[in-house]
Amino acid sequence: MRFLSYLLSIVTLTILLTGGLWYFYSAGFIRNYHINSPIPNFLMLSNNNQVQLLDFWSPVVQKSQGSTGDIPDLTAQSVLMYDLTENKVLYEKDPNVKHPMASLTKIMTAIIGLEEQKPDDKYAVTQDDIVGEDSMGVSSGEIYDFQDLLYGLLLPSGNDAAEVFAHNYPLGRVGFVNAMNNKAKALGMLNTHYSNPSGLQGDGTQYTTAYDLLIVTRYALEQYPLFGQVVATDTYDIPQASTHKELALANETNLLTSYPGVKGVKTGYTPEAGLCLVTYLDYGGHKIIGIILNSQNRRGEMKELLDYSLKTVNITPPPYTPDE
Repeated sequence: MRFLSYLLSIVTLTILLTGGLWYFYSAGFIRNYHINSPIPNFLMLSNNNQVQLLDFWSPVVQKSQGSTGDIPDLTAQSVLMYDLTENKVLYEKDPNVKHPMASLTKIMTAIIGLEEQKPDDKYAVTQDDIVGEDSMGVSSGEIYDFQDLLYGLLLPSGNDAAEVFAHNYPLGRVGFVNAMNNKAKALGMLNTHYSNPSGLQGDGTQYTTAYDLLIVTRYALEQYPLFGQVVATDTYDIPQASTHKELALANETNLLTSYPGVKGVKTGYTPEAGLCLVTYLDYGGHKIIGIILNSQNRRGEMKELLDYSLKTVNITPPPYTPDE
């Protein structure tokens, strides 16, 4: 009997609640009420398919304290040195100021390429892909596989390789650039905008910050071991095949052969962006990402900053080659 009484009470309460809700809806109290989502539009799946792989990571912004000697006198307009091992900033200079980023764009180009590899692994080259300045040396009508193109994108900073990736994207070049911008938003890079896959100036506004470059570099290294393998490679040969010629690729200078522990990542330069550099160091039990934007001496300043960063975490910097 007690159970039947309890069940009857539940049924009665349900009927009353349903009737009450229907009354308010009929009277118009509820019908026109809209709930605003607290989630920004750019993080909603209906507006940004990249949020399927949402990976927000916010670097700890507190600077390390300690006796580390003099801070380098830098020409770089923006700098950020970050210790991934201890999750702290080791040195910063205007890390949230927007700058053009030149070929540092290709870090994101590589990410979209890695996330959207073609099932047939055949990337056809068109005449439109043959753009100026840095290139891996492809020719119209050739076909390359994904891995060879990735090496061509990141070692010699091939603008042609970037365009091949973009034009072979299912939604075309415009869709590829949209995916780059959507991915930036999904990663929390709110001060970054891409206008093309290569970083060349002239076809739209493009900019980023040292802070955002830290986020995208850390994501590429941690999510895609192949990315880390490629950027740490000094030279790479593509043998001749029935669909393309032989190519010999060399990594643009990024301290790989002159500073022990450096695992590369990416250089960049345009007249507007100046000399830019993102460097990944794995040394003495510490993994450090360094970013320099608009420098007059990116290699020399990065070496000074790596020395400074290691001293900050009580590691003696390694002996290295003064110049490359």
